[in-house]
Amino acid sequence: MKATIDKELLPMKAHYFLFNAGTAPVVPFMPTLAGQLGYSPAVVGTMYTILPIIGMLAKPLFGYIADRYHRHRPLFLGGQVLTGIAFFLIMFVPGMEKPLPKVEFHCHQGVSDIPRFCSEYGECVERNLERYYGNRTLECELNCEAQPFMWDIVCEDWLKNNTENCAANRTNTQMEFGASITMQKIENDGSCMFFMIPHDQGQIAGQNVTLYCPKEKEYFKSNCTMDCREDYLKEQLAESAVINTSSAVTMPQFWLFFGLLIFSWIGMAVVVSIGDAICFGILGDRHHLYGKQRLCGSLGWGVFALLAGLLVDHMSLGEVNKNYTAVFWMALLIMGFDVFASSKLRHTPTHLSSNILKDVGQMFLSVRCVIFFLWCVAIGLGTALIWNFLFIYLEELDKAFEGCDSSIKTLEGLVMGIQCFGGELPFFFLSGWILKKIGHVNAMSVVLFGFGVRFILYSMLQNPWYILPIELMNGVTFGLFYATMASYASIVAPPGTDATMQSLVGAIFEGVGVSMGSLIAGQLFESVTARTTFEIFGIGAFIVFVIHVCIQLYLQRNSNIDENGTVKYFAPTDAMHMLNDQEYSRVS
Repeated sequence: MKATIDKELLPMKAHYFLFNAGTAPVVPFMPTLAGQLGYSPAVVGTMYTILPIIGMLAKPLFGYIADRYHRHRPLFLGGQVLTGIAFFLIMFVPGMEKPLPKVEFHCHQGVSDIPRFCSEYGECVERNLERYYGNRTLECELNCEAQPFMWDIVCEDWLKNNTENCAANRTNTQMEFGASITMQKIENDGSCMFFMIPHDQGQIAGQNVTLYCPKEKEYFKSNCTMDCREDYLKEQLAESAVINTSSAVTMPQFWLFFGLLIFSWIGMAVVVSIGDAICFGILGDRHHLYGKQRLCGSLGWGVFALLAGLLVDHMSLGEVNKNYTAVFWMALLIMGFDVFASSKLRHTPTHLSSNILKDVGQMFLSVRCVIFFLWCVAIGLGTALIWNFLFIYLEELDKAFEGCDSSIKTLEGLVMGIQCFGGELPFFFLSGWILKKIGHVNAMSVVLFGFGVRFILYSMLQNPWYILPIELMNGVTFGLFYATMASYASIVAPPGTDATMQSLVGAIFEGVGVSMGSLIAGQLFESVTARTTFEIFGIGAFIVFVIHVCIQLYLQRNSNIDENGTVKYFAPTDAMHMLNDQEYSRVS
């Protein structure tokens, strides 16, 4: 038998591939880019709590506009253009200037003159500095707090009274001088790093001096900032949480960055919700084929996420910060191809609703549909923990297991690859067969159980590399979940409300579930350990799984429950090939 290709579905497959290929180079890197720009984890967490809420508001709004005014195609293409341009412009957002390292300067006879760095620093910082600088000597300027007795030492012992009006500086509270810092050997006492000054040589007022402090005089110790005009040194010694939330909201560059993220999230929300509605409209009664269209998106995401990671690492060789220029250009160009491919779509809504808000609002009068919505929220809670905190947990494990010789970025790339190719792709491909065999209700229970198993396995990890086989479960917790959510929403949507319904379900999942999950997980990460957080979420998933199964068994035994005769929640095995016309024949 000769294989046939449905040419009508080719533009849809191309869209899913290109849209995910265009967003994959940028979306996974946004939290790390925000940190590189100078924002603290608290600021990043706040942004990623707000962004899903923005998506929650945008999805039903634009879905309603698309259904009400039959503008699916213009909004769909416009969302792609907005997403590509917004992501590309992030490349031009300026970062925050890293503050100068704060050190203590000690000068006393019998004690080598040293700038001492005593802020919190990672265990690998000393090793990184020695590897990067080798035996170089850096010429640094120190700006120190000064007291009158310090100026006496400078005038009498450093400058040897060879300066005019030196005593007049006794009232100056700041002192500036230069020093040569050797990076060949950095010492530490467990809490501070000591940068040595060879031969106690320095410069003050353009004059070479010996930084000598007699023993009989008061101990010379001052808090200073140290400027060696080296970005790598500033990066390594930068204090954590440099810019907190209260400081960030006063900075225009923060609002430029966050504003572009908001526009990109709105664009993605419109494209995802209306795109799924268009896809189901083209499929007609072939809802079980949705997964085979959507798997093209997983293919695009997996390939280009890995490619983007390789490009970033290659372009960042020898640089202090990661260079993301390539991924922004990739996003812009691929989204342009997506607009071209999507313009070939031919879809005209066959059902029109006379009152979209009323028809969709009836869904909330059905206990069975409300359970479906609550299931979407529960899945969103778990998905937030994976999307926003899994890599943070992996890096914590990596520091304990690998030490300074880390391959964490390689591991994270492999995690994304296995999630897509080992998990999502096969389950999107098989989702139609699975849903026909076990039905939507049973599939929902399986997804909840899968989250419980996945989180408990995470909580047991000691070696971060053992996460790779666990990531195969992404096929259940995302591939099967998304196919179940999108296809079921399409089946129960009243005629003429497809885009509104897809938008509503997506808003509930992301705007309520993911947003709440990000907030809860962030609080738990602060109050308990990351391992305990995954354990708590795992136990919670098992509890919700048991509750969901019990409720569905009760509703099946009382199948006459059909609240107000509005919407019927299909039984587990009869949902795939039934159209809405029979169930909604009363709708004109």
